[in-house]
Amino acid sequence: MNFKAMIVASFVVLGTTACAQTAGQTAPTPGADGNKYVPYEQRTGNESVVYFTRNLSPEGLIAAYEKVSANIKGRVGVKLHTGEKNGPNIIPAEWVKALVEKDLPGASIVETNTYYTGDRHTTELHRQTLKVNGWTFCPVDIIDEEDTTTLPVVGGKWFDKMAVGSHLPDYNSLLVLTHFKGHTQGGFGGSNKNIGIGCADGRIGKAWIHTTPGQPNQWDIAKEEFMERITESTKSVVDHFGKQIAYVNVMRNMSVSCDCEGIAAEPVVTPNVGILSSTDILAVDQACIDLVYAMTEAEHHDLVERIESRHGLRQLSYMKELGMGNDRYVLIDLDNGGRRITPAEAVKGLKPFVK
Repeated sequence: MNFKAMIVASFVVLGTTACAQTAGQTAPTPGADGNKYVPYEQRTGNESVVYFTRNLSPEGLIAAYEKVSANIKGRVGVKLHTGEKNGPNIIPAEWVKALVEKDLPGASIVETNTYYTGDRHTTELHRQTLKVNGWTFCPVDIIDEEDTTTLPVVGGKWFDKMAVGSHLPDYNSLLVLTHFKGHTQGGFGGSNKNIGIGCADGRIGKAWIHTTPGQPNQWDIAKEEFMERITESTKSVVDHFGKQIAYVNVMRNMSVSCDCEGIAAEPVVTPNVGILSSTDILAVDQACIDLVYAMTEAEHHDLVERIESRHGLRQLSYMKELGMGNDRYVLIDLDNGGRRITPAEAVKGLKPFVK
């Protein structure tokens, strides 16, 4: 079944949402300008540190992770998008295996079942898909396999709590390992999307994010409101883990489609870039966006069109409004002695994507 057919086939009857508004109140007004890129010089506030390597390999992934690993301890979950069957663009399993074996022995990959009907809609189907895609070298905890729990959303305007997989609180630390790419509804999928949708359970939390109850369109929530709902879901998880969370974004095989679309994803036309890491979720997603915008028009046209047409940049401005991090950062080049570089320097001389 292709992705479009999944959307049609997978309507879920919804119950009560966890919206912050009460009956009789108007819905909050979303912020605007999710389709407008804000240049670096127009941003204000402190700078965080983001590490960057062009080394797209297990060694590059390990180097990027080790720069942000200081507070990752205890029982560790690795939040990863493991993909639909035979998905061509997911982070290679052998890269993650090398990282786990070297730096994260005893860690588990953590995932949730999907909201749409497909290869990961039920735990049984999901486990079959995990085997097909090579996620067999460490435990994979489908955290909503048994039940859900809720985490508070502090300062949200859409939610006061978010439903996540019941196993998530069993972990002391979380590594958010993200394949950065486009997204059909969100414009782009970075660390924010990986947590916000990926930790929300497949039946309740994801429904709160995607769907207004009582109407037939499973995907009716879009643009700024959708970005804000994702981000509030993310905030519940980020607040839960505190300092014991880190983020690694892999800018490789960046289709405008999410890995949810598997083999039906749009062809990749954006060049591969590298791997970024930070302990600041806003900084690492913002840096990835800045690198995309620093590319040539030919290199970034399709991805920028996807981001702006979905108003995906609202993910970044809302993270800043919620106090989740800084949109200014020091970009550290791990390939050249740790010197500070600009996004333009990071993407200079990119090679066209070759499948």
